Amino acid sequence: MRVGIFGGSFNPPHFGHLNSLQTVLKKAGLKKIYVVPASQNPLKKQTEGPTLEERLILTKLSLDSYGPQFEVDDQEIKRGGKSYTIETIKNYRKTVAADDLFLIIGMDKFEELESWKDYKDILAEANLIVTSRPGYEFPSSAEELPPKIGKLVEEYDFNFIELKTGRNIQFLKLQDLALSSSELRKWIRTGKNLSKFLPLTVENYIREHKLYVNLGDKIGDFKKFSSFAGDVLFSKKGIQVRGFDLRKMSAPSEFAVICSGTSTRHTSSLAENLIDAVKEEYGVLPQSIEGLSEGRWVVLDYGSLIVHLFYDFVRQEYSIEKLWLDAVDIGLKDSSLATK
Repeated sequence: MRVGIFGGSFNPPHFGHLNSLQTVLKKAGLKKIYVVPASQNPLKKQTEGPTLEERLILTKLSLDSYGPQFEVDDQEIKRGGKSYTIETIKNYRKTVAADDLFLIIGMDKFEELESWKDYKDILAEANLIVTSRPGYEFPSSAEELPPKIGKLVEEYDFNFIELKTGRNIQFLKLQDLALSSSELRKWIRTGKNLSKFLPLTVENYIREHKLYVNLGDKIGDFKKFSSFAGDVLFSKKGIQVRGFDLRKMSAPSEFAVICSGTSTRHTSSLAENLIDAVKEEYGVLPQSIEGLSEGRWVVLDYGSLIVHLFYDFVRQEYSIEKLWLDAVDIGLKDSSLATK
């Protein structure tokens, strides 16, 4: 029996996930797909949102009416800690032959596959079904594959690759829903109509249990919060730390803080330290985090405050302050200098 594994954070599960599941089941000729919510993506920092148990409930609710071909597997939630796909695959391999096991991932995840733990073992123990994602193009030759994966190619034929491991990779086009979970979480917090994006059972549970609340309830005064962020960044040797009041402008947040690091590593470290300090002081995590692993431009979204952390060379290239020429500079100062 040809079996699929479909993992993810499902934070929250939406029609994009369900569309992918139904299309893959039909086009790839699978008999069953196991949907596996992750405990914690090892390549991502934890963000504000539902508990593990709540994400599991949401995932089950999303599949309530989709039949026995789809089954939610809670093994990664039960294991806890960081979720490694190879461990899940090895569990399935106890009962499913490698020829009949298919890992389903989006093109965005495929591009980072060689950074996953034991990626070669993944490509030896299971076949891969790679689905389209908005903004990503399928490779047209082995040369366009991630370099380490390209070395494993035995034969490349249009949308089908035979690997030297004995497994294969199939690229499968979806009717893509241009939707990201991070955008959806923002819309939930702002009270947007979600009927086009979420199953009603999922939407009702989110509303009833207030899973994606606005951080303002916990943070309160965002100007004071911006000053707190500035103090943390100054203390960690951030360069040119500035804060802006954007409330008189058309902007995605009310406040912005910008800071530079001396290197990509320093920039990522600034972000990590700020995340930890805010969690300790306010008890919240960012709503979303972008660019942390690269350290060129890290964005921490705290709702009414967005923090931009740059490797200084990149900051000069983008000159983001020019967007805020009409904003009010809130005059962040290094408080440690006032005591000297």
